[in-house]
Amino acid sequence: MVRAIVGANWGDEGKGKITDMLAKESDIIIRFQGGSNAGHTIINNYGKFALHLLPSGVFYDHTTSIIGNGVALNIPYLFQELQSLKEKGVPKPKILVSDRAQILMPYHVLQDTYEEARLAGKSFGSTKSGIAPFYSDKYAKIGFQVSELFDEETLREKTERVCEIKNVLFEHLYHKPAIDPNELYQTLLSYRDMVAPYVCDVPAYLHEALKAGKNILLEGQLGSLKDPDHGIYPMVTSSSTLAAYGAIGAGIAPYEIRQITTVVKAYSSAVGAGAFVSEIFGEEADELRKRGGDGGEFGVTTGRPRRMGWFDAVASRYGCRIQGATEAALTVLDVLGYLDELPVCVGYEIDGQITRDFPTTVKLNRAKPVYETLPGWKCDIRGLKKYEELPENCRRYIEFIERELNVPVTMVSNGPGRDDIIMR
Repeated sequence: MVRAIVGANWGDEGKGKITDMLAKESDIIIRFQGGSNAGHTIINNYGKFALHLLPSGVFYDHTTSIIGNGVALNIPYLFQELQSLKEKGVPKPKILVSDRAQILMPYHVLQDTYEEARLAGKSFGSTKSGIAPFYSDKYAKIGFQVSELFDEETLREKTERVCEIKNVLFEHLYHKPAIDPNELYQTLLSYRDMVAPYVCDVPAYLHEALKAGKNILLEGQLGSLKDPDHGIYPMVTSSSTLAAYGAIGAGIAPYEIRQITTVVKAYSSAVGAGAFVSEIFGEEADELRKRGGDGGEFGVTTGRPRRMGWFDAVASRYGCRIQGATEAALTVLDVLGYLDELPVCVGYEIDGQITRDFPTTVKLNRAKPVYETLPGWKCDIRGLKKYEELPENCRRYIEFIERELNVPVTMVSNGPGRDDIIMR
């Protein structure tokens, strides 16, 4: 059986924890899109980890972790992450890398950095991880596939050809040094040596695994609202963040994905620019940011303070629908225990009209939040294991959200640890 774990919002919903927890019952965990541009925070008996490329199932010795063909594969970064696991005493995980995955090149990071600087005030708030140039090159067909590392003649010829294109940009648009094709070729050979032991025909491997009845988890990065087609374009990421893309980014048939667990945050947060209707500011935002997440709401990759807001039912309902959610996991609920009352954004007012449907970006930029206020529960709910043990107002908040989402909330996370979860 295949289950996808994806985000309903702007990312940072707590998917890493849910994947880490569900990986216990899984055989294979696959990252199917994105790169090292977003992090998944995981707290378990080995310590606290911020994973960027490795799937969140690497902490179990019975699992195989796969980097799918849809991922932007930063090879040195992958090995840096493996090394940091080893240093913290985590047993060596079993890793496979798709031979069809494409390589994030050193010049992608430079190009990303130079372009954000060139755009200045009109930048996209990139993490400067090279993601947009990587996917641009992939679809312009000048990317490097892992399989190409093993044919030296073709690799050298392609390296020279690609450097010609890149150097026009680097020298004449950015006024930066040219890339040396020989140096780049040697770098790619060193990448080949690093990745060679892990390379695999992943779709063939998964075909056999499905025939054998294995349990497979697809792990998404970021959330619905950062999808390039269905999100807040252009302030989006450069790969599809939707469960449907999991079939493509891993190499399985779409009908194999039976369960779509969509992770929803009990309040809103976002890193980077873009429309954010229920955003709050000042002391109110500072207080929520300070209490939020584990150690505060700051980007796992960038360390930037996250933008904060109240729960947005319009965006979250849309996020669940576009993912095809079969269930929702509600996270960081414990954070809200300090509040007397909880505003929930239940509609958007756009040009004098109230809508409950999530619009395109042009209209979204004019939207004002319409709030409904629920009473707070004013106590700490960490450590509770049963749904019935939660305070009445807390249960009312969950059930209100569930009605707004039109999706059953089957898991409620009430703390940062692996076992801080209430199953419904």
